Amino acid sequence: MTSPLKLGVAGLGTVGAGVVSLLRANADLITARAGRPIEVVAVSARDRGRDRGVSLDGLAWHDDPLALATAPGLDAVVEVMGSSEGPARALVEASLAAGRPVVTANKALLATHGVALARLVEKTGTTLAYEAAVAGGIPAIKALREGLAANRITRVAGILNGTCNYILTEMRQKGLPFAEVLKTAQDLGYAEADPSFDIDGVDAAHKLAILAALAFGRPVDLEALHIEGIRHVSALDIALAGELGYRIKLLGIASQEAGGVTARVHPCMVPEASPLAAVEGVFNAVLAEGDAVGRVVLQGRGAGAGPTASAVVADLIDLARGRAAPLWGAASETLDASPALPMAAHRGAYYLRLMVLDQPGVIADVTAVLRDARISLESMLQRGRAPGEAVPVVLVTHECEEAQMRQALTRLASLPTVVEPPAMIRIEAL
Repeated sequence: MTSPLKLGVAGLGTVGAGVVSLLRANADLITARAGRPIEVVAVSARDRGRDRGVSLDGLAWHDDPLALATAPGLDAVVEVMGSSEGPARALVEASLAAGRPVVTANKALLATHGVALARLVEKTGTTLAYEAAVAGGIPAIKALREGLAANRITRVAGILNGTCNYILTEMRQKGLPFAEVLKTAQDLGYAEADPSFDIDGVDAAHKLAILAALAFGRPVDLEALHIEGIRHVSALDIALAGELGYRIKLLGIASQEAGGVTARVHPCMVPEASPLAAVEGVFNAVLAEGDAVGRVVLQGRGAGAGPTASAVVADLIDLARGRAAPLWGAASETLDASPALPMAAHRGAYYLRLMVLDQPGVIADVTAVLRDARISLESMLQRGRAPGEAVPVVLVTHECEEAQMRQALTRLASLPTVVEPPAMIRIEAL
């Protein structure tokens, strides 16, 4: 029998324990597909005594994960500790420098240090695989880097954070406020005690930075992304969006424009007929548009032990078979250096909700502000009458530039009849 691929696994949380469990549960199938057995022989984690639901008997234990980079008898390292810095970064860099292949689920590391890691991979001639870093069990990386390699990709977009998608789904289906649904998500384990990484869009931004680099053949560039989260999305806006035939989703969107590439994460209103509108709960989806293939949509579970371990093991099977691809789809010196376009240059339609005093002349004042900003209206919606009190007025615009909309929002907020900051959500025809 061909000798096993022997692994050291750093991190025995949900994903690490899931990898160990999956390799054992499906050992016969994995051996057949990999052409050789794949075995975990060494591990590293913070708490040696913690019960992780899998037996660690017979495995070498390293208190310092960095030891896995050079420990004898290992063929590859699986890094599932997380974080763009600290032990995770040190282990990945040391392993690659030693010529030891790495499989990781670490989106933050790749989004932050992807350029330097690509150079290190090329210098050492080894492999860094990361299917599990984006959208869990959805094979988004292989789809973009390999399956769609013949295409010029014009746009990639997706629902990239299951916590946010769960919150927005529950708010829509149950009419509940953001804070209440967030608390439920924390109780169910979908959101962390400090949920800011998810609800402020940072997690989705890491994933979009990776997808954009692959889609457009350019160096990964997290700093170029525009990032907004979902804290300001209200149950009222979700209900009004439904009346207009839309659903609100937190999306990551990157597109190739005439002057460069745009990449942004923010809440969007998408038509109810869009394939992304139907993606509910903790599920993720990735959409890509290519010149030859047209539109491709992949959907599935974006996190959890099973889906993420599935992606890690898929990379390990490739490694066992000797299959490898450049980190970002092409050699570093061939990557496109086209500029990142600023958010102010974005063009699109917008949803605006104003809470205004119900009195004569209010609508005229509002439309005058939009006229001065050269923004035209597609439709207007007003619900209820309450003379002298605040009522919602919803405006849907035609396409305009983001800079124009920002100018209008500042002026609208200053009107004496507008009683709270205007709510603005971008409309995307995906």
